[in-house]
Amino acid sequence: MDVFAFHGSFSMWKDVAGIAGNVFAFGLFVSPMPTFRRILRNKSTEQFSGLPYIYSLLNCLICLWYGSPFISQRNLMLVTVNSVGATFQLCYIILFIMHTDKKNKMRMLVLLLVVFAAVGLIVAGSLQIPDKLARWYFVGFLSCASLVSMFASPLFVINLVIRTKSVEFMPFYLSLSTFLLSGSFLLYGLFNNDAFVYTPNGIGTVLGIVQLSLYCYYHRSSEEEETKEPLIVSYV
Repeated sequence: MDVFAFHGSFSMWKDVAGIAGNVFAFGLFVSPMPTFRRILRNKSTEQFSGLPYIYSLLNCLICLWYGSPFISQRNLMLVTVNSVGATFQLCYIILFIMHTDKKNKMRMLVLLLVVFAAVGLIVAGSLQIPDKLARWYFVGFLSCASLVSMFASPLFVINLVIRTKSVEFMPFYLSLSTFLLSGSFLLYGLFNNDAFVYTPNGIGTVLGIVQLSLYCYYHRSSEEEETKEPLIVSYV
C-alpha cells in the first residue's frame, strides 16, 4: 500500500509540475504580442525577424510528436503545451508574412514549408521503426537536441548584455517566464523519469538563472542609457 501511495504522490507532483509548466508557457507564448501590435499598427515588420517564430514552431511540433502516445507514455502535458505553442507560433508567422515585404514573404513561406516537410519526414520515418524503444530513442534525441538548441539561443543575448552592459535586449519577464517554464518541466521530467525532458530543461533552468542574475546586475546601468534598437534582432 505504501508503494502505491509513493507512486501516487509522484504522479500527483508530476501533474502539478506539468500544469505549472503549461501556465508559464502561456506567458511565454503571449510575450511577442506587443511586437505584433506594433507590426499591425505600422503595417510593417520593420527590422524584426521572423526566424525565431519559425524555429519555435519547429521545436513545438517535434516536442509535440515526442509527447504523443505513438512515441512516449504519460506525457499528456507535453502534448498540451506544445499544441498551444505551435498554434501561437503559426499565428505569429502568418501575421508576419502578411505584413512583411515581398522578399521576406517568399523566404518565410519557403521556411514554413521546410518546417512542415521536416516534421512530416520525422513522423513518417519514426513510424517506420517497429521497435517502440528504438522509436522512443530516435524521436527523443531529436526532441532533446531541439530543446537544447532553443535554450542555448539566449547565449547570443547573454553575450550582448555583457558586452553592452545593457539588458534592453533581454526583457525581464521573458527571462523569468523561460526560467519558470524550464524549471517546471525539469521537475516534470524528473517525476516522470524521462531524461529527454529533464536534461534539456535542466540546461534551460541554469541558463534562466544566468539571465536573471545578469538582469539584476546590469539593470541599473541599462536604465541610465536607453537606445532605440528593435527588441527582436536576428543573429542568424
